[in-house]
Amino acid sequence: MFAALSNIFKIPDLRRKILITFGLIAVYRVGAYIPTPGIDGAALAKFFENMARSTGGTLFGIMDLFSGGAISKLTIFALGIMPYISSSIIMQLLTTVVPSLEKLAKEGGDEGRKKITQYTRLGTVLLAIVQAFFISLWVENPAHFQGVQIVQFPGLGFRLLTILTFASGTAFIMWLGEQISEHGIGNGMSIIISAGIISRLPIAIRQLVLLLSPTSALQTQVSVFKLLFMILLLVAVIVAVILITQGQRRIPVQYAKRIIGRKVYGGQSTYIPFRVNHAGVIPIIFAQSLLMFPATIAGFIPNPAFQNAANFLLKQNVVYSLLYSLLIVFFCYFYTAITFNPVEVSDNMKKYGGFIPGIRPGKPTAQYFEHILNRVTLPGAIFLAMIAISPNWISRSLHIPYLVASFFGGTAILIIVGVMLDTMKQVESQLLMRHYEGFLKKGKLRSRR
Repeated sequence: MFAALSNIFKIPDLRRKILITFGLIAVYRVGAYIPTPGIDGAALAKFFENMARSTGGTLFGIMDLFSGGAISKLTIFALGIMPYISSSIIMQLLTTVVPSLEKLAKEGGDEGRKKITQYTRLGTVLLAIVQAFFISLWVENPAHFQGVQIVQFPGLGFRLLTILTFASGTAFIMWLGEQISEHGIGNGMSIIISAGIISRLPIAIRQLVLLLSPTSALQTQVSVFKLLFMILLLVAVIVAVILITQGQRRIPVQYAKRIIGRKVYGGQSTYIPFRVNHAGVIPIIFAQSLLMFPATIAGFIPNPAFQNAANFLLKQNVVYSLLYSLLIVFFCYFYTAITFNPVEVSDNMKKYGGFIPGIRPGKPTAQYFEHILNRVTLPGAIFLAMIAISPNWISRSLHIPYLVASFFGGTAILIIVGVMLDTMKQVESQLLMRHYEGFLKKGKLRSRR
């Protein structure tokens, strides 16, 4: 591994991509600390801290996770990459529902993909404008902040300035992600999300050190044995996430020989991979947003009946964990059904002379795909549910802060591990293409042979 890391900087093109990626990430992190004009950041951060302590988590906590803490301070990158994620998911769903968009994605080629990308960008800006408008109205009202005046000069000018600042910040982050994808290494948007999540790691480590410090009043919460158990648990969770992320069911496919002119095509064997975790982290985002919305509204509406109803959806409640798990399983099947069409895959195989050994082409093949997909999705959905609720149970059972426990499961560990695996694959392909050894041992065995 260390040899592969040293080889990265021996290749000028790969070294340039790595440096560009780190440089753009640094620009993103600097922007996450530039405050929005007219907002008292210290009072706002204190309010978010009290709100998270009283409600156990809000919808803004999800946005704060992806923005690297920018939403709790309302910096110029407060909205982060969330509008782009929402716009991408909406466009992906519309592509499978709207016939014109589906035709554009399948038959449009590069031009069709460019148009869909442009629609996604426009949707990102529109969502950012709408979210910025409602956030500006929200922060202007002192009643939402226990009577504390967050905005120094409220009014139309502040609203327009906030909309312009937040929308421009989101558009700039989107541009940074595209530049990383084009000139850097890895998927730019995913790397930006990971950078925001990893930026919270020093805060979590500081909290853990305070719990271990003999001079701290909280030193009785974490013992040495508990720390060793947490390290072993972290390793086990990472290994399990890698196995589920990389796990796939391979369906063998045989292509019949075809003679076109003087050439013979086909006659080869391949496979169709069905990933265990086909939906990725999207079901967790959907389920968490849906469950946290009532708790967030309850913090703004001084209605005892509504607040009591929202208390059932707190993270410390068993009802929350049960509903959270069921929603994740549901969204796993829903997203998989939307993005994967067994009939279309079966028709394409039949068109090019492909078939599954023992299964007739056409409708029987599509039914076989549905049969396999339903059973492969279930363990992946159950694992996602277990990973999603694990920080809550770890925080309660080990008596550690939720921020520390969030790095032992949940959305953070899934995104970080997935992005690291994808980036490592791209770096390895660059190394092997230039006859260097990669991170895996098979590269060394090949060179010896």
